[in-house]
Amino acid sequence: MSLPTLIVVSGAPGTGKTQLAHALAKAVGCPAICRDEIKEGMVFTEGRGFVAAAGDPLTARTYPLFFTVIRTLLEGGVTVVAEAAFQDQRWREGLGQLAPLAQLRIIQCTVSDGVALARREGRSSEPTRAAHDDTGPVVAPSRFAALSIDAPRLVVDTTDGYAPPFDALVRFARST
Repeated sequence: MSLPTLIVVSGAPGTGKTQLAHALAKAVGCPAICRDEIKEGMVFTEGRGFVAAAGDPLTARTYPLFFTVIRTLLEGGVTVVAEAAFQDQRWREGLGQLAPLAQLRIIQCTVSDGVALARREGRSSEPTRAAHDDTGPVVAPSRFAALSIDAPRLVVDTTDGYAPPFDALVRFARST
């Protein structure tokens, strides 16, 4: 059996990761597993009383569940787009166990610090924001520790669409 592909979409909050992850998953024909969406489901289950904070119980449960879901899909031979705002060390901890199960592709999203801040501020009132960890200090894109695992990678500027263009990202994700 051929190895599935694990397409990792990473970057600081506000760099366009989630939107790109869903678009790539649709273009490639695979699921997108987004860390914040898992936590949003937990928040919905908890009810209206949940308040996000650094190290809150749901955040602690989300991290291992995110990688367990990805592992389960890869072991089943499913190509996956995985998206989260993890910095290098956090990604390395989770990906170390998954590397033998998949061909890895890394897409690092970036924008200027100002664009990222404006995006975060623009979505701060969305009802699902309670699940997100950017309620406290957030690392700006210029200070974000990008994933440094040795694997094919593309850096994508999402300021105004995608640079390189989306079709190049799809070709990269599908490459072997």
